[in-house]
Amino acid sequence: MIKSLSLLSRKDGWTHEAFMRHWVDIHAPLALTVPGLRRYVQNHVQSERSRPDIPTTDVAVDGIAELWYDDRAAMEAATQSAEMKALHADGALFIGAIRSYVVEEFVVVGEPTR
Repeated sequence: MIKSLSLLSRKDGWTHEAFMRHWVDIHAPLALTVPGLRRYVQNHVQSERSRPDIPTTDVAVDGIAELWYDDRAAMEAATQSAEMKALHADGALFIGAIRSYVVEEFVVVGEPTR
């Protein structure tokens, strides 16, 4: 399993609530059509936590998206699909900034996802 994690920030002029509404009601259904996408998780930011012993980063995040695939080949094929291109085009309407990472889980506590 491989996944992409994306830190999402809303476009200027969008409230957090409007961003979340669009992400859930409009954007999420588009993900259902992407071939090879095994799991799609929206992590909705409720609040921030900080630690007094570690400085915070200068990143304003409204949500974190997880897109799961069987492997890199499936991820690359999905990225080239018309359905993913439609998902990206919709994202450009409400996402002001994004930073994405391709990651592989290293489970420390709990059962690994397969």
